[in-house]
Amino acid sequence: MAEAHQAVAFQFTVTPEGIDLQLSHQALTQIYLSGLRSWRKRLIRLKNSVITGVYPASPSSWLFVVIAILATMYTRSDPSMGLIAKIQEHLPVSQSMSTQCQTVVSAVLFSTMLWLSLILTMRLCLKQLLSYHRWMFEQHGKMSNTTKVWVALVRIFSGRQPLLYSYQGSLPNLPVPTIKDTVKRYLESVRPLMDSSKFDRMKVLAAEFESNLGNRLQWYLKLKALWASNYVSDWWEEYVYLRGRSPIMVNSNYYGMDYLYVTPTPIQAARAGNTIHACLLYRRKLNREEIKPSRIPGTVIPLCAAQCERMFNTSRTPGEETDTVQHWQDSDYVAVYHRGRYFRLWVYQAGRLLSPREIEFQIQRILDDPSLPSTGEEKLGALTAGDRIPWAKTRKEYFSSGVNKRSLDCIEKAAFFVTLDDDEQGMMGDDPGGSLDRYAKSLLHGKCYDRWFDKSFSFVIYKNGKNGLNAEHSWADAPVVAHLWEYVLATDSFQLGYNEEGHCKGEVDSSLPRPQKLSWDIPPECQEEVSRSLAVAQALADDVDFHVFSFREFGKGKIKKCRISPDAFIQLALQLAYYRDRGTFCLTYEASMTRLFKEGRTETVRSCTNESCAFIKALDGGEEADVCRRLLRGASEKHQSLYRMAMTGAGIDRHLFCLYVVSKYLGVDSPFLKEVLSEPWRLSTSQTPVQQAELFDLVNHPEYISCGGGFGPVADDGYGVSYVIVGENMINFHISCKHSCPETGAHKFGAQIRKALQGLLQLLYPNQPENSKPKETWRPLHPDQSENSKAEERRDHGKKDQ
Repeated sequence: MAEAHQAVAFQFTVTPEGIDLQLSHQALTQIYLSGLRSWRKRLIRLKNSVITGVYPASPSSWLFVVIAILATMYTRSDPSMGLIAKIQEHLPVSQSMSTQCQTVVSAVLFSTMLWLSLILTMRLCLKQLLSYHRWMFEQHGKMSNTTKVWVALVRIFSGRQPLLYSYQGSLPNLPVPTIKDTVKRYLESVRPLMDSSKFDRMKVLAAEFESNLGNRLQWYLKLKALWASNYVSDWWEEYVYLRGRSPIMVNSNYYGMDYLYVTPTPIQAARAGNTIHACLLYRRKLNREEIKPSRIPGTVIPLCAAQCERMFNTSRTPGEETDTVQHWQDSDYVAVYHRGRYFRLWVYQAGRLLSPREIEFQIQRILDDPSLPSTGEEKLGALTAGDRIPWAKTRKEYFSSGVNKRSLDCIEKAAFFVTLDDDEQGMMGDDPGGSLDRYAKSLLHGKCYDRWFDKSFSFVIYKNGKNGLNAEHSWADAPVVAHLWEYVLATDSFQLGYNEEGHCKGEVDSSLPRPQKLSWDIPPECQEEVSRSLAVAQALADDVDFHVFSFREFGKGKIKKCRISPDAFIQLALQLAYYRDRGTFCLTYEASMTRLFKEGRTETVRSCTNESCAFIKALDGGEEADVCRRLLRGASEKHQSLYRMAMTGAGIDRHLFCLYVVSKYLGVDSPFLKEVLSEPWRLSTSQTPVQQAELFDLVNHPEYISCGGGFGPVADDGYGVSYVIVGENMINFHISCKHSCPETGAHKFGAQIRKALQGLLQLLYPNQPENSKPKETWRPLHPDQSENSKAEERRDHGKKDQ
């Protein structure tokens, strides 16, 4: 095999005349250039560490301080008030150094200490400024003078051109709420869900907890908050994600979809080439910290970027009691799955990132490879889809040494995972709605063995050029992965582009070594474990009912004209839909973020409130429209208040969760906490915001819209609802539930959501006919026609190379 020989830098043969040494100059050149790339990355990382370490100052400001001190000294002034002389007295110097030189060295040391003190002061000031959250509770459009001064100070202390992690040292720690406040908010949140007797019983449990055990647990929690950078995140990752023993497929992992109405190219290998290359460009920007820090939209307030650190080269490793998340510093290849076979695809050649055309060429080699899977290889990925304990035991017994360990290491240490799927997906054919549902299920669980669910994220490239991703949840939350996904989609279509035939642009180095097929030795006992895991995963996947639809009657533009938050409007519509679907209210989970704080992740907004229930009962009870409108606005304002409190560290559920963890460590039982944490979330919701709208041209090319992403149901008898607000006139919904529950149905609930949205707008716009729609500048054609008619425009998008 020529490729194998090229990988050997030297060969030697022992002969009677001595040792015959043969050097491969090509291989040695490859080694040299790869080492050069590695050292370049280390230097960039070191430089960024220095820049981030002195932020909000800059390294060049040190020189300015030194020159200023020296200049002041030469005017016979002592800005140090005698400190320079003190330093000079204790300076361990040789006698060969002149007095003037000693003075200069002492001045430089003093300047450095002064500079570091200024940096520390600025950072503390910025931390205190970022701890101010009153601005979030002010009425929209009416900023107080205090907030105006605060904004100006934040801008001054934020410095210029921050790197991705520049704000990490200045973010405040997540505060620990008081027991009294948390218990009060909890009781208020469950009041509409309980009858009087149950609520009175819960009040007694809460009062007993607050006056006795709660204060003891709170003391330990405050101690942790003083010691740790975040009192929630490590326990949340371990106990909510890593210690779960049920399958992570469906139950934990989530997915993201491709463009809704177009496919940039129908060629599978070409789409994979651009997708992989765009993702590696993002990784390069991430490693160099060139990605701008995320901020709250429309503000200067930064968000924590800690979750980005484990985006690439990361895998979840199973354990019998708890899993672990392993992260490697670098990886120069990706793992690829196709027709039951695993490949290692090198994405760097001589220290250079392969072009999209070269990656397409390599992907095509994999697609054309006629080899068959090894015995037991085809469905090996099912181990990552089943229960965690069998996977942990199987890994320990059959993948701890030899060829299996080497191949498994190759998958786990890869930059990310890619599946080349033989199916065609997307909104297509005579049943575009049904095809979207099948597309969602494919991304969520596939065939249960053709994804590697333990990888931080996996791309899925379909036969017709559609793509998508599946992400593991423990290492980061959806907005972090969505940021990557938006960049990949936009770079693929608008910067890299394709030629007229639909192939990636650029030239191909035909000497590239072929992708390496991984080898396995799977004994029959291991194959039986694979089959058992596949049976568990298949039963779970078959039970999932999914419905994805785009609501185009109106969007956030129309809602904002009503002076109501679009998110609050949608949450009220979900409450109304659930009430009409089930005839009752339920505990509702809406994910909010706490990334205003260091290492913050999420908090729960309990969207079912006294105010929302009062509004829904009034609306369905036939109350007058004016009364309903007033109650609707009150419910909306309550929801916004709860959301802001969750964002600013005054939520309910993370505090109670951590108190429960402390109680378990202390070996004490709390009936109150036990009952709180056993309550099922029958309606679990999440909004995925569009974070980089500037990357897309929704005015001239509104068809380039991602459908967003979704997740599986949290409760066996409940719904999972993900929604993304796109532009001004579209809201995409992803609804999941389980077939095994006779009371739920994804399509049935989707119809109720449509009806609820229309009903709420009709209430706010009583003079507008119920079926009227706002004018639209663009309406999609039939999916197949849309893709053909937009072919020329798609080619134009790629004229500008990265």
